[in-house]
Amino acid sequence: MVFLGIAAALVLGSLALVLAPLLRGSDRLARRASHDMQVFRDQLREIDADRARGILSAEEAEATRIEVSRRLLAAADAEGAEASAGPAPRGLSRAAALAALVLAGAGAGAAYLQLGAPGMPDRPLRERQAQIAAIEAERDDGAALIAQLQKVLEDRPDDLQGHRLLVTSLAGMGRMAEAVDAQRRVIGIQGEAVPGHELVSLAGLMIAAEDGRISPEAEAALAAGLAKDPEDPSGRYFSGLLFLQNGQPERAYPIWSRLLEEGPPDAPWVKAIAPVIEGLAAEAGRPPPAPARGPGAAEVEAAGAMPAGERQAMIEGMVDRLAERLATEGGPPEDWAQLIRSLGVLGRADEAGRIRDEAGEAFAGDPAALAQIAAAARDAGLAP
Repeated sequence: MVFLGIAAALVLGSLALVLAPLLRGSDRLARRASHDMQVFRDQLREIDADRARGILSAEEAEATRIEVSRRLLAAADAEGAEASAGPAPRGLSRAAALAALVLAGAGAGAAYLQLGAPGMPDRPLRERQAQIAAIEAERDDGAALIAQLQKVLEDRPDDLQGHRLLVTSLAGMGRMAEAVDAQRRVIGIQGEAVPGHELVSLAGLMIAAEDGRISPEAEAALAAGLAKDPEDPSGRYFSGLLFLQNGQPERAYPIWSRLLEEGPPDAPWVKAIAPVIEGLAAEAGRPPPAPARGPGAAEVEAAGAMPAGERQAMIEGMVDRLAERLATEGGPPEDWAQLIRSLGVLGRADEAGRIRDEAGEAFAGDPAALAQIAAAARDAGLAP
């Protein structure tokens, strides 16, 4: 309450100074031009007196009289303009002042309620200084630990776990450019055996270092990671992000909607997708996604209890429905890859080869999608 009282007093005091001319009566306003005219008349009389005393010569007195007369005429013109303009009506001036007072006070109060924190208690300076010191100490400790780790790794250049820890530490400190270099070292240690998720992690660090922009280098790392593991959820999330960056929401939507369905709810990509998926659906011209629904315990138990023949028929029915949907509506490369793998598992190699060729035509010019299709074809046992 003390703060609100002080703030209100300051606002009212400031408004009083600003609005005083409006509240003051017109009869109290002295006209400057009239005052100036009186001064110039007095100066003319003084010129005559100085000429009579011999202070000014005749020529000097005449020149001075001409200049003062010129200024007197200018002041007379200004007085005429003041008289013609006239003061504003007193009632209108006071109404304008009152309106300004109410609007300014209400605006200031509304802004404070919206942006301020009326109920927040005072935070003593000592407490704030201690908190800042603690944050700085923590940052300094983190920087010192990173420096020690880097020094240790100089003598252990092939320590994979150590370099992974360095990546995590640098990223946690927000030193993304250094984290990118450290992740490159992690990938270099593993060579050709590097798993796809390590390449996707490199792409993610590059994207973070560029404040969300996917550079050509990050796109190449992402494509390489998805070629090794097309189902990597982080890689698929970044793939959708790339399509959005390139103005292709219709291709981003199927990828993100599927990730949202797969979950889990606490996955970072799900938390990033969930708030924007409806807007993305509208951009892509698709209906909003239905709430995800997984099979209940009873359904899972019933499927497990099916005879082998019925279970096989159910699987084939699901694969056929996926194939029909892709043929009529299309879909993301992940769905095409899933269909190719499923057909391979079912022993329908000819169909898998045909789907691979169709997908290759559908995603021509998209290296990341073609890499996923090729990986699925290899998993299905198809010849290159």
